[in-house]
Amino acid sequence: MKTMAAGEFKAKCLQVMDQVRSTRTPIVITKRGRPIAKLVPAEEYRSTAFDSLKGKIEILGDIVSPLVPPEDWEALK
Repeated sequence: MKTMAAGEFKAKCLQVMDQVRSTRTPIVITKRGRPIAKLVPAEEYRSTAFDSLKGKIEILGDIVSPLVPPEDWEALK
């Protein structure tokens, strides 16, 4: 794992972030030779099957209440 002094990181912050994103390699940031932080690449967003339906479904009415009133349930009779 690559290490970098805090002063150098401060001077090159945006370049280092781009490098970590493209190489997917974490960098440990040190201060006086001691590690103080670790810059790691963010997890990439993965779309799901539900994402493809976004904006295409509209809910009309009450989706919580049962369709059949409890009086008609056989279990209650």
